[in-house]
Amino acid sequence: MKELVSIKITNPDNEKALAITEELSENLYLRFGSDGKNSFQDWENENSKFVFVVAEINSEIVGCGAIRPIDGNIGEVKRMYAKVPGKKIGQTILAFLEDNAAIIGYSDLVLETRVKNESAVQFYQKQGYKVIPNYGKYTDRPEAICLGKSLNKKL
Repeated sequence: MKELVSIKITNPDNEKALAITEELSENLYLRFGSDGKNSFQDWENENSKFVFVVAEINSEIVGCGAIRPIDGNIGEVKRMYAKVPGKKIGQTILAFLEDNAAIIGYSDLVLETRVKNESAVQFYQKQGYKVIPNYGKYTDRPEAICLGKSLNKKL
């Protein structure tokens, strides 16, 4: 029987969300020497343009992801993590975030990951993201790679 991944919008500072984001931070630190926490500050729980989600399978938290505004109608994907490979958790989270982003008025989504994080780069490219010039604080960071995707559905 296939296990169903369910996505729930929540606040990143609740107990379940903190546990999965801490696991993500530990994973990033072990793999790349940086936990990514500095890039996820100043969250606004009451702002509808900020969306944080957790993924669950059988009531167990197995992933997370977020979008937040960075410029006008451009949103940024943050804190993407799938605890269990091969269950399409990342795809489910990202699709949910993209759908919500379009509903709340974002026309494009952008994100940053490490060049060394080849599996993440490949994942995002499979989801339709294209390499874009590094933006914001990543502009002069050669270890960073930025990707983007238009949410405008072509008919």
